[in-house]
Amino acid sequence: MRAGHIRWGLLLVGLALALPAQADLSRRRSDVVEVVQKVSPAVVYIGTEQEVESRFRGRARSPLEEFFGQGMAEPETRQRIQGLGSGAIIDASGIIVTNDHVIRGASAIHVVLADGRTFDAEVVGSDANNDLAVLKVNAKQPLPTAKLGTSSDLMIGETVVAIGSPFGLSKTVTAGVVSATGRTFRADDRVYNDFLQTDAAINPGNSGGPLLNVDGEIIGINTAIYANGQGIGFAIPADKVRRIVEELTRFGKVRPAWVGMDTTNLPAQVAARLGWDRTYGAVVTNVEPDSPASQAGVQRGDVVAELGGSRIQDAEDFDSRVRGYPARSVFPLVLFRAGSSRTVQVTPIEFPARLLENLAWERLGLRVKENKNGMAISAVRPGSAASEIGLESGDVLLRINNQPVPTADTFREGLLTARRGRSVLLLVRRGRYAYHLTLPFEGQRL
Repeated sequence: MRAGHIRWGLLLVGLALALPAQADLSRRRSDVVEVVQKVSPAVVYIGTEQEVESRFRGRARSPLEEFFGQGMAEPETRQRIQGLGSGAIIDASGIIVTNDHVIRGASAIHVVLADGRTFDAEVVGSDANNDLAVLKVNAKQPLPTAKLGTSSDLMIGETVVAIGSPFGLSKTVTAGVVSATGRTFRADDRVYNDFLQTDAAINPGNSGGPLLNVDGEIIGINTAIYANGQGIGFAIPADKVRRIVEELTRFGKVRPAWVGMDTTNLPAQVAARLGWDRTYGAVVTNVEPDSPASQAGVQRGDVVAELGGSRIQDAEDFDSRVRGYPARSVFPLVLFRAGSSRTVQVTPIEFPARLLENLAWERLGLRVKENKNGMAISAVRPGSAASEIGLESGDVLLRINNQPVPTADTFREGLLTARRGRSVLLLVRRGRYAYHLTLPFEGQRL
């Protein structure tokens, strides 16, 4: 009996020692832990390969080369550059969302799942303006997914979790808060707008990975870090991601949207005359007849206060924000007119073909036609900047803002993408030589 009592006593002591450990483990299971365990299987590592040509300069030069100097061409060699990033599986069939800059120029893309499985990926579509890309991998079985949530109801200060592969360290988790919404910043000669800001650590390799709320829903796609700051990262909000991903999945690209209205910045004296007492907003200077803006009731002289639920800071902000809405996707516009505010619904459409020729003629001073050499200039408008700079009929346009335009379709896309800028960079060939020229965009911004 005594031995039995001793065994029971030891058993009770063991249970007593084990219970606090279990209780502590339960207490330590925070929202962040729950999110990580729930979503990690759907976060992937993305490795890319890119082949580039370079001049080989490591060898000694022959006397002949020394004599002729730079007249002798350096031999070319091919180098393979590797890149890395992150992504999130949003559909069990193998659809993955990541950043455009993660896969841009890649000759091969490899996706590694959390369980170690590796797949070759193909690009479904990508969009540099919004820095988003959609990939597809072919798996024999359904893959784990992360739910794409909403970003319109985010609260400043709410907890967020970032999962990715910073510096190639896969399955890295960082946590923080939503620091701000509607942020605009410049990177790689582009202006990105309407981004989320977070202090969750985001480093190279995190790009394309998900930013999650405590429910484990994707509320943003991590895309950039602020080079000169600590704890400042940016993510593409989920609502924009949803719009762009749908467009890329259906069409392979984002169809340029057109609303048919121009805006300009709002100086204090103009704002005072209009009765607008705020420091933000843009004023409408032109509305194209029968355009989406006209049909929605937008009028010249209206102050554009908000788009899609966020304030419009200035005309550039308005133009950038419109680019985040593909054709046929409705957005609300808050206007101030005659002392009161009103909300209208605008449905952008694809740029009308009837206006394309006018756009090139009025804004660039050029008419072009497709031939065997590419897009040849057929006419130059007298008095235009193109005429003053010396462009002539017969010159061939090779690129618009570094985008090749060998066909009428690519010329159209390049012109539509560039049309909202104040100037455009052209690569023009005349005879055997090619020249870079910068032309100001003239007239109204269609």
